[in-house]
Amino acid sequence: MSGSRGGSSRAGKGSGTGAGSRGGNSRGSGGSGSRKVVHGGFRPGERLIELANAVREDPELSRDGLAALLSRHGETEHDLAELSTAEADELRSAVAELSRRVLSEADPDRAAEALNALLERCGARPRLSRHDGHAWHLHVDRGDDASWADWFTATGALALAQLLSVQGRTAWGECAAEGCRTLFLDTGPGARRRYCSATCASRTRVAAHRLRRRTQGTENPTAPRGEGTAAQADERADDRATGG
Repeated sequence: MSGSRGGSSRAGKGSGTGAGSRGGNSRGSGGSGSRKVVHGGFRPGERLIELANAVREDPELSRDGLAALLSRHGETEHDLAELSTAEADELRSAVAELSRRVLSEADPDRAAEALNALLERCGARPRLSRHDGHAWHLHVDRGDDASWADWFTATGALALAQLLSVQGRTAWGECAAEGCRTLFLDTGPGARRRYCSATCASRTRVAAHRLRRRTQGTENPTAPRGEGTAAQADERADDRATGG
């Protein structure tokens, strides 16, 4: 567990609830000066998903790469200056563990067990803090000098725990489209999502439709296949839908 440097405690670490950043300021669309109430862990959950996808794509994601992603989610340049290369390695491992143990798990019971274990290990305990000149904000890690990895594990696990309890299921998933493993949050009403985007959903539907057409053509070789047939019209429409 890395402690403070230079005799001062680390820059602020926000919670997984209302404060998405380590400094306790949850950035909304209005810029760094805006405040936006965030419910149910959605903002920290988005941060976790983005970092998890980045680390999946590049398991050796650099310290600067991690810092850039954290900056997108409200971390200040001052706070990020304290992120050393060694701490970035620990943070990257924490991101990968959350991805492996929780984000890849669809069963809510197993996901809950994994989240409880992670929260216990990182010493998550809610408390209010206003260190380093920050306004009062909620912390869920061991203390103001907790490591970046502990902070990320605590806030990420709490965010997912909130989403699971509110949704009554694992509110995240991995894209089912062939060749895509993108993780996403699934917090909408209705049936579970299977795809990370409308693009992947459309691509899968078009591929399935083409496969059915080919199968039907094989089973019925006497079917007309001229330029003006409905079958070829459907195929041309499929090509347009996918840019083919």
